[in-house]
Amino acid sequence: MGKIIAITNQKGGVGKTTSAMNISARMGYLGKKVLLVDFDSQGNASHGLLHFNEIKDTVFSVISEKVAIEDAIVHKMTPPIDILPSDMNLAGAENLMEKYGVGKELFLKKQLDKIKDQYDYILIDCPPSLGLITINALTAADSVLIPVQCEYYALEGITQLLLTIRLVQQTYNRNIRVEGIFLTMFDIRTKLSVDVSQEVRKNFNGEVYQNHIPRNVTLSEAPSRTQSIFEYDPKGNGARAYAGLTDEILKRNEGK
Repeated sequence: MGKIIAITNQKGGVGKTTSAMNISARMGYLGKKVLLVDFDSQGNASHGLLHFNEIKDTVFSVISEKVAIEDAIVHKMTPPIDILPSDMNLAGAENLMEKYGVGKELFLKKQLDKIKDQYDYILIDCPPSLGLITINALTAADSVLIPVQCEYYALEGITQLLLTIRLVQQTYNRNIRVEGIFLTMFDIRTKLSVDVSQEVRKNFNGEVYQNHIPRNVTLSEAPSRTQSIFEYDPKGNGARAYAGLTDEILKRNEGK
């Protein structure tokens, strides 16, 4: 049975979507069967890996039960992953969900349960908020992967997210846990990055991965070519960083 990992942080600009794309790609190149679910109405993960003509249906059509999830999934060769795309229509999903009393947090879980056994890993790219869309992702997920930008107030963002995860544990999904925390936009030349890294590791110790993601222009450029970093700049620092992080995630899960 596949493991569902939600990648989330309510703060925007922390490298969440970049991480979802590149961790998924690395897993795919390592032979894992991977589904990347774009659950953000901005659709950046979709547009970063798919050409416009590859997108026929979206996750909104799936959760509103207009399209079967199998029919909306796009199968990619490079990187070798499956993608459930998104678009701006997902912005109206909360209104759809709010019409339901009991069960409004289960829209995504209901759909992913249908295909979960077909994958080794399902990664959900969440929106930068803690609204009902993210609650749906956390209810569907087995664990949460948290990217943290090396900036002031980073710990405040983690604390707020952990409170939300605890609420989800108490009300919707008692089995969800923190998969791990990783640092993004790390620049060893700056005192701020070093200070934030030390503070996060001091407070969360074993939950923080050793590998961090550096500030790297090619990571920003790759989606403009509809590529992951492993096609765009496979020998660069960004690719090495995401390879190391993904390998560490897999090692924690599979002990290899």
